[in-house]
Amino acid sequence: MSNDLIESAIRARNGLWATFFFMGVVSMAWVARIPEIRDANGLNNGQLGLILLSSTIGAVIGAQLAGRLIHTFGTKPIINGAVFIMPIGLIVMGFSNSPITLIVGLFVMGLGYSSMDIASNTQAVVIEKLLGKRVMSSFHALWSCGAFATTILGGAIAKHVSPRDNLVGVGIACLFLFIPSTMHLLPPKLDDHSGGEEETQVKIPFFGKDVLPLWGMGIGLLGGLIAEGAVSDWGAILLRDDMGYEVGVNASAFATFSLAMITARFMGDRALDRFGPRKTVLYGGYLGGVGLGLGIAIGVPLSDSHPLLALIIVNIGFACAGLGIGPMFPAYILAASQIPGIASSVAIARVGVIGLAGYFIGPSVTGAFAQLTSLPVAMTYPILMLLLAGYQSHIIKK
Repeated sequence: MSNDLIESAIRARNGLWATFFFMGVVSMAWVARIPEIRDANGLNNGQLGLILLSSTIGAVIGAQLAGRLIHTFGTKPIINGAVFIMPIGLIVMGFSNSPITLIVGLFVMGLGYSSMDIASNTQAVVIEKLLGKRVMSSFHALWSCGAFATTILGGAIAKHVSPRDNLVGVGIACLFLFIPSTMHLLPPKLDDHSGGEEETQVKIPFFGKDVLPLWGMGIGLLGGLIAEGAVSDWGAILLRDDMGYEVGVNASAFATFSLAMITARFMGDRALDRFGPRKTVLYGGYLGGVGLGLGIAIGVPLSDSHPLLALIIVNIGFACAGLGIGPMFPAYILAASQIPGIASSVAIARVGVIGLAGYFIGPSVTGAFAQLTSLPVAMTYPILMLLLAGYQSHIIKK
């Protein structure tokens, strides 16, 4: 391999690190402000959950389109388009003063996010191959760093800055910050987007024996991302409405979750080298599911009599979820890219669209359960899905 190619891969790695960071900033900028946005739009938990389906629809459409477009044009053109779509979705969400506007913003965000996610992960697989070492988990660690930073910002300024100014400001800033981060990504001629002589998406059936591994991995990733989406979107509401913590403090749920996920993902490449994708997913799913379940089951009832202790306990639960979910996406994506006979871009798109549907569907289903029962009870759903993600690790080859 030539030095020029290695240098191109290093520049692309650095650019993709920044791209993942800003992707985390934009996609999670609204998390700390969800309770205020819900109230400003006059919604209850069930209605908010239903509205969140608009992002699911956008995500499914975006991921399906991305798989086909990447296979034809390469990853960089898709990323260059998505970096404009995502911030626009966030800006529209910031200006929302009616459910219709919020629906439009969430749809645009889901469309841009899933397109960018599939394209970025496909490029990450190629960069890892060119460099000859594990770097996939580090990309997702930078996403988590961006998500953590934007959540801390949202919580810190919540008492002084409106959700509109918060979201619009982040959206406009990232419109410009994305541009230099994507300049040095691998061009189409280097990103192996066509898969060479491997099968194309057109030749791969939606169902059938040959694609069972894709479905198995997709369902596993679905479980993990259902849990991630539910924790992201409902954690702050759980702490405010069901445990009584004020605005700002309630953002600690996602902040703790993100910090734990950052730690897990920075350690993820070593974990994948030592344990392999299969055991990494297995241990992560069970740690996250059991830890989050115990944290909520013990912490919520304690919040009236021992608020500080309850806050610590529930955040330990969110930390366990973050540690467990952290390396899950990189592990499933790497496993999908190594399925023989299927171009990596096609495999990642197929597994990704199933998994990302969970990321966006999870909050909606959780909201529906919360409306029928209560939010602490409804959180049983993402907890069970996280345990499912660990169980589905048996699909991954040792």
